[in-house]
Amino acid sequence: MTADGPARLLAPRSIAVVGATEREGAYGDTLLRNLERLGYDGEIWGVNPKRARIRDVPCVPTLRDLPHPVDAVAVAVPAVAVPDAIDDAVAIGCGGAVVVSAGFGEVESGRRLEERLVATARAASFPVCGPNGNGIVNFPARSGLWGDSVQALPAGGVAMISQSGNVAVNALGSRRGIGFHTVISTGNQAVCDASDWLGALSTADGVRSIAMFLESDGDGERFAAALADCAERGIGVAILKVGSSEKGAGAAAAHTGSLAGDQRIFRSLTEEAGACWARDPHDLLELARVLAEPRARPDRSGGIAFLTCSGGDSGIAADEADRIGLELPALGAATRKRLAALLPEAATFGNPLDYTSQIWAERERLAGIVAAVGADPAIDQMVIFHDTPEELATETEPGWRATRQGLVDGAVHSPAASLFASTLPDLIGEEIIVELSEHGVAAVGGLLTAVRCAAELRRPPGDPERLRAIAAAAASVAGSVPGGEWLSEAEAKALIGAAGVPVPALRTAADPDGAASAAAALGFPVALKLSSPALQHKSEAGAIELDIGDEGAVREAAARLLALPAAVGAELIVEAMAPAGVELLVAARSDAVVPALVVGLGGVWTEALDDVVIVPLPAVPSRVEEALRSLRGTALLTGGRGREPIDLGAVSVAASRAGEVLVDEDLELVELNPLIAGPDGCTAVDAVARRRL
Repeated sequence: MTADGPARLLAPRSIAVVGATEREGAYGDTLLRNLERLGYDGEIWGVNPKRARIRDVPCVPTLRDLPHPVDAVAVAVPAVAVPDAIDDAVAIGCGGAVVVSAGFGEVESGRRLEERLVATARAASFPVCGPNGNGIVNFPARSGLWGDSVQALPAGGVAMISQSGNVAVNALGSRRGIGFHTVISTGNQAVCDASDWLGALSTADGVRSIAMFLESDGDGERFAAALADCAERGIGVAILKVGSSEKGAGAAAAHTGSLAGDQRIFRSLTEEAGACWARDPHDLLELARVLAEPRARPDRSGGIAFLTCSGGDSGIAADEADRIGLELPALGAATRKRLAALLPEAATFGNPLDYTSQIWAERERLAGIVAAVGADPAIDQMVIFHDTPEELATETEPGWRATRQGLVDGAVHSPAASLFASTLPDLIGEEIIVELSEHGVAAVGGLLTAVRCAAELRRPPGDPERLRAIAAAAASVAGSVPGGEWLSEAEAKALIGAAGVPVPALRTAADPDGAASAAAALGFPVALKLSSPALQHKSEAGAIELDIGDEGAVREAAARLLALPAAVGAELIVEAMAPAGVELLVAARSDAVVPALVVGLGGVWTEALDDVVIVPLPAVPSRVEEALRSLRGTALLTGGRGREPIDLGAVSVAASRAGEVLVDEDLELVELNPLIAGPDGCTAVDAVARRRL
């Protein structure tokens, strides 16, 4: 893709519509009408061998007949004719193409057509949106390369990238005060995927937030790099991802797949980037609009406060905050003193704060209440609930307006970030959302959505340098195919031990006598196991004996293990017993969207506990320790209930080195389960690993 290709396609100064027509309902007609409706003032050409002009648009028989190359080619002809049009566009030096035509990779008969289109475009670094998508509409440029009818809307700072054409169409049809900048329906993503468009939009003038509706992970290297660009430029990103891709072959065969599937690793990457996570299209659009408001993000030096005139709203908001782990600090003594002079007797001095409806329409008083709460040192974010019905009686409208204005006055003059929220989505109209935005106050429709938005806004921003390191790690493992060769436990431990991960003293043996001799050399008690590339779950196979105290017991245990079906092709491992401690899981996998480290509570109850956190690689020890301290069971690690704390530093170093081994040794999976940790260090008593193909 050329450096200026995406820019030319996103904001074109000249456009050619291949398949231009005035036949109503045809894509070629819709494209021309959209450009007319949006007031596009650039150069437009139609490509139609049977027409010299369609309305006011001049036509040529083919793209090669244009007097000069255009920035954007909109292709709206049957699928069989599309590859020729792309060939022509590339040959004359056009900037890129939007293909709204269907009948490509989504159907068996169109796959060869898509392959030909892709080969031409990639060879020339020629950007293509689609095929089988709605295209691109850019409101500041008044460019509507869009396969469905679109209306002229006020331009703003919100961009959208959607793998679902219907979600994008519905977003454009939703009247919720979103000022859209650019909307992209990616279609089949045959040439450019969502990551490419994210990178292109991150450099577009006027984009302040980007909503992404995704159905696939995409390319991890390009996605992480594009997120780094957004973080660097302060562009907020909101993501709604549906479906979960299949776990990698290596991870699924070990414990890691059930705990850190592809969807969880994808989400860990987005959270590392400071992106916000949406649960449905409503959340996605509300988050995108809020992220476009610079004053909506708190500085994270305090907690959140809810303000409402309803006890019911207070209770629901507090319950949701508790469910998702939002802190609601108590208001300080100075704040309570200020509020005492402003609140009616029926109000409660709490957080949430119910100021009651007794002071309805008292603008200055309401402003003082909001300003007092927002000035509290413990508060860095406020959610202010207020509803405005669509149809108000003439005599009541001024009171509703004065109440709203008072709340906004207080928010504007407060150091805390503020969200203005309705309890039901339809109780804050587009006109009011725009009015609030003019004051720099972001609005959210729906009580629970508002609480979730507030929580997402509290994510720390992404570190561009860290995200580019993740992109580099993803690049280093790109192109592998799942299903590589498993290593035996002895081989896996040799690798991780050489990298500095503590492992028990270990010897191998082929028979009971050899095992007894190895045990005597190591010293009792010992552990005895079968080791082979085909054996990943020893406990389930009965292929392990622990705490064996003498040579006779070793011979007996070895004979039992060698009689198992799992002993075919296996050798015996004899190990010194590790000290007792907390059992942890440490794993790294390279077959997801980006290489990632998984750390959590482990042992035989790994899946049942499901208490893990995921850190995209590379992961330095300090980042691993931060992750460990976020586990639900962190008290087991830090000395809760009278326990002696484990050496978190040693565990963090071991986990970090396991991640390094994954990348340096070209592995698909490394799993240490358990890594036994105590006050004086840690030991990986079991290890599995798989090479990449």
